[in-house]
Amino acid sequence: MIGAGPGDPKLITVGGAEALKKADVVVYDRLAHPKLLDYARMDAERVYVGKKADQHAMTQDGINALLADRAAAGKTVARLKGGDPFVFGRGGEEAEYLRERDIPFVVLPGVTSAIAAPAYAGIPVTHRDAASSFAVITGHERNDGRESGTRLPGEAEGRRRWDKIAYAADTLLFLMGVENLGEIVTQLMANGRAAETPVALVRWGTWAGQQETLVGSLGDIVERVRVAKFKAPAVTIVGEVVKLREKIRWFDIGPLAGKRVIVTRAREQASEFAEMLRERGAEPIEFPLISIVPPADGYAALDNALVRIGSYDWICFVSAPAVRAFCERLTAAGKDARAFAGAKLAAVGPATAEALRGFGLQPDFLPQIATGAGLGAELPGEVFGKNVLLPRAAEGEDALAEALIAREATVDAVTAYANVVDGAGAEEVRERLAEGTVDVVTFTSSSTVKNFVTALGEAPLPTSVKIACIGPSTAKTATELLGRAPEILADEPTMAGLLAALEGFHARQG
Repeated sequence: MIGAGPGDPKLITVGGAEALKKADVVVYDRLAHPKLLDYARMDAERVYVGKKADQHAMTQDGINALLADRAAAGKTVARLKGGDPFVFGRGGEEAEYLRERDIPFVVLPGVTSAIAAPAYAGIPVTHRDAASSFAVITGHERNDGRESGTRLPGEAEGRRRWDKIAYAADTLLFLMGVENLGEIVTQLMANGRAAETPVALVRWGTWAGQQETLVGSLGDIVERVRVAKFKAPAVTIVGEVVKLREKIRWFDIGPLAGKRVIVTRAREQASEFAEMLRERGAEPIEFPLISIVPPADGYAALDNALVRIGSYDWICFVSAPAVRAFCERLTAAGKDARAFAGAKLAAVGPATAEALRGFGLQPDFLPQIATGAGLGAELPGEVFGKNVLLPRAAEGEDALAEALIAREATVDAVTAYANVVDGAGAEEVRERLAEGTVDVVTFTSSSTVKNFVTALGEAPLPTSVKIACIGPSTAKTATELLGRAPEILADEPTMAGLLAALEGFHARQG
């Protein structure tokens, strides 16, 4: 049983991440961040059992039986629960069920939203000048035979002694209480809490791009929630510590705070850019449209080039995957950098150059214009009659080769890898575009634009969704296929350049 933490995937514990990697089956809730499923093995069974107030993917009895059945079949089961499984997470009930059937289990606690959501909103649950104690309270009790859904008062409601709760601690934290906020407020004021007592609700706490905070007092918070149409899930904080938010808020003031950004990079490269967005307050929606796979010839052309590597004057790299494939095949052939000591290395841009350095190789040349055509035109010296090796994608553009051939170089363009359409998650992206919960779609190559159109079919891209491109050739393809020019274009065709363009655009928009 694993506590998934409140949302931010970085808040999973080391033990929790390790357990997910070992699991044969992952049973997960609505409040567990989807990114955490990346820790699971590719062949692990994934079962969603999330619940909303009136919608259940599976009943609690069904969840209990599922855990027991899979475990009894000899499977290692990871029960991934939002927050901490023993803080209003029904972890205790599930553990009881398993123990009654002699099924062994381990509990790995998680970071509870009761503390983390306020912290990410800039509200400490204790402070020497404002609060020396806090209490965590359920926002509702249910008399429904342990099944989710019904919220009618019953015997369980009697456990909440409002005369005691009102002053149980300086800071009161209510979980799952949005729909019952009116009663909570009424009971607290009826039992002595002043109408002026500060209150904050934090929705989707710690979730980049989704966290929202609403501040008021006991006297007006219900009306504020109604006007703002503020919905669950949220943590409610009652107490003087709420006043500290304006001084120490930090998470929701990033340069891209609240923006929802589709990331279309290759699956192998998307996570790095997604993390850069998350650090700036945006919600990355990973939609990897390209998978990098071995070439159709099984590296035959590249391996043949490596046999005669000493004959090349220049080796030009136009992408990081080309660098990786080249260096990995070089190693597989039992060679190292000494094999091409006579050749010079060129990289199309900073990211490709950094990939070379990652393999202990220093590029001899980077062009001012970081494109294939720019590299071909700017390659220094007399290239007439020079032998140039160009490892590239099967779908690689011809601009570099054509520019070098125009300068009368001898070009050997070989396939180092292939890009294939991925498109997993297309249905979710269609839904989010239709719902209006996307602000920007980013493209890092012409291939990502083409694959985006292929994956989504005839679904139009709303004009409210801004298009961001890494460079002019990508922008040209986007204009042709999407019917409008991108609103955001990187000054430098790198991920850092694209990120800077996003930040600059949204700063100008206010």
